[in-house]
Amino acid sequence: MKVLFIGGTGTISMAITKQLAEEGHEVFLINRGSRTRELPQSVKIINADINDEEDVKSKIAGMSFDSVCDFIGFVPSQLERDYRLFNGKTKQFMYISSASAYHKPCRGYVITEGTALANPYWEYSRNKIACEDLLMKYYREEGFPVTIIRPSHTYDERSVPLGVHGSKGSWQVVKRMLQGKPVIIHGDGTSLWTMTHNSDFAKGFCGLVGNPHAIGEAFQITNDETLTWNQIYECIADALGVKLNAIHVSSELLASISDYDFTGSLIGDKACSVVFDNSKLKKAVPEFKATVHFEEGIRRTVENVVANPDLQQDDPEFDAWCDKVVKTMEFIKQEFKKA
Repeated sequence: MKVLFIGGTGTISMAITKQLAEEGHEVFLINRGSRTRELPQSVKIINADINDEEDVKSKIAGMSFDSVCDFIGFVPSQLERDYRLFNGKTKQFMYISSASAYHKPCRGYVITEGTALANPYWEYSRNKIACEDLLMKYYREEGFPVTIIRPSHTYDERSVPLGVHGSKGSWQVVKRMLQGKPVIIHGDGTSLWTMTHNSDFAKGFCGLVGNPHAIGEAFQITNDETLTWNQIYECIADALGVKLNAIHVSSELLASISDYDFTGSLIGDKACSVVFDNSKLKKAVPEFKATVHFEEGIRRTVENVVANPDLQQDDPEFDAWCDKVVKTMEFIKQEFKKA
């Protein structure tokens, strides 16, 4: 098949790009050069900024594709642009949405593609919902061959996946673990969550590429393994070879602190217990099976991050913020004991 990706080198898309190339498909990326050194030699780069619509239009003139996927579309105007560029030029248009679009607060912990979409806590999620609505309108009214994909928390070997971290990524939390300092876990750590390795995500995605049963449909792609946040942090600490020193702080309190905006990422996403039912995906892609358990995947991630200084971005401001929150929580506990 002839496949075009807008992006193609991110956490999710890199694994997909590599798998399709290894399977012998003709893969094109509209990309400005990010991480292209890691790509298989067979992958063809269309060096362009997707936001420069006229330039992209000229560079894909005369080309057609079996499937096109936008990995970096966040607002409806970007999907309107995609429609103008690819309507009539592809047999399938795949869009990466987000499982955070599912109804918040949760009405139930088991999530299917039929779960309602609504998230008053996170603009990112509301924009994803609006993008889905627009694309399905194009499908219903114009026959635009849309497939919606909803990933949840997907990770690779370049960054340790966490619930609470600063704006510069997760390394500072990993560093605190290595130093024996307390790390913040939202809530009491018992809510349920799913971590999916990008190689497993790629298996499900690639099975939907060119799949006639995928047109006009939405699919979530996640691991079937469910963990509590306490278990997630324990696995990370074990991979680091240290004892976890955790302090639990309510998600509402974290969201109320003005230093960092955790309202969307916690109240609108990670603070909710969710278990994903992948039955629909498995019916469309019978061979799909997630095989990377979190304990194995996080061990590989931790080893890679610790071994590569380029993946270690210090965040002293977040570190100081954590110390302040920890001190405040310890004071509250002491006062509570006195009462």
